[in-house]
Order: sequence, then structure tokens, then C-alpha cells
Amino acid sequence: MTLDQYRSVADRLLGPWVSAADRLGLSPDQVSVIAFLVAVAAAGAFAAGSSPLYAAGALLVLLNGWLDVVDGALARHQEVASDGGDFLDHVLDRYADVAIIAGFTAGVEAYALGFAAVTGVLLTSYLGTQIQAVGIGREYGGLLGRADRLALAGIVGVAAAVYSAPVVAGLNVVGLLLALFAVVGHLTAVQRFLGAWRDL
Repeated sequence: MTLDQYRSVADRLLGPWVSAADRLGLSPDQVSVIAFLVAVAAAGAFAAGSSPLYAAGALLVLLNGWLDVVDGALARHQEVASDGGDFLDHVLDRYADVAIIAGFTAGVEAYALGFAAVTGVLLTSYLGTQIQAVGIGREYGGLLGRADRLALAGIVGVAAAVYSAPVVAGLNVVGLLLALFAVVGHLTAVQRFLGAWRDL
């Protein structure tokens, strides 16, 4: 269940965004920073925990995900792709992930669940880069990649704006999302580990 396999489809839709960023004189690194700031704004909206702000946060999360694709396409368009740019992008993506989950967590005051969710997400991402570090290649697969998480966060943000009552075991849709990130995040990390271990 990973949306990362559809990157080629997204690439075909990027033209106008890349052209606009290029005309504005933006560098890929600047787009990466803007994407991070958008994620922080989403986190603030989620932390407030009100219906209209959940909807705004959902849109900001989806924009963060889209800009995260734009920066790479812009780097290729401007022929300035570099290891430094890739490094900055990955670091900002991790901080954006933490911010978004922290925002959701603060909004529902489910701090233990939020801790489990953020560690699952970070370990998933860590395994992806560590697999690359040992020479196998960057791993984006697994049960739940970053594109999946952002899509789900956007959907849940909209759902929370409409319905905030508990759904299961006293958890509303945001609590269920954090539980999903916690469980599936750690399972994805284990899945990536086992796949890399077999390859090694």
C-alpha cells in the first residue's frame, strides 16, 4: 500500500508547478524549506484541535507532500541535483513528519500514542536510508511510506473537521490515525529490515 510507486504519475503533473517555481527564482532547497514551513503550519492547525483548523491543516499537509515532490523535479529541471540537496530534503522531511504527528498528538492530548506513532514513522524512514547506506539502494516500499502517511493525514484532517466524536475504544479519527502510524510504522520498519537482511 505505498503511493511512492506512482511517482511517475505525479511527475507528469509537476510541469506548471516547476515552471512557476523557476520563474519565481526559487531553488530546490528553498522549496524544501517552504514545504517544511507548510508542515509546521499544519501542525499548528492540528494542535489547536478545532474543526475549521483541522480542515486547513489537512490542506497544508497535502501541500507539504506535493512540494516535497516539486523540489526534486525542480532540481532536475534546473540541473542542480546534488547530494547536499537530497540530504537537506530528507532532514526537513523528518522534521516535518515529527511536526505533523506532534500537532495531531497535541490536538487530542494522546501523548503516549503520539510517541509510539512518531517512533514508528522515524524508524520506517531510518531503515530506508540505512538500507541505502549499506549499498542496497534507497528503500521506499513497505506497508506505509511517507506518501501514504501524508495522504492519510490529509484525509483524517478533513474527517476530524466533520466528526470529532470517539469511534473505537474511546479514540476519535485522529487517535485512530496515531494508532495506525504506531502499529504499521513499526511493522513497515521490520518489513524493510527483513527485506534488506535477506539481500545482505
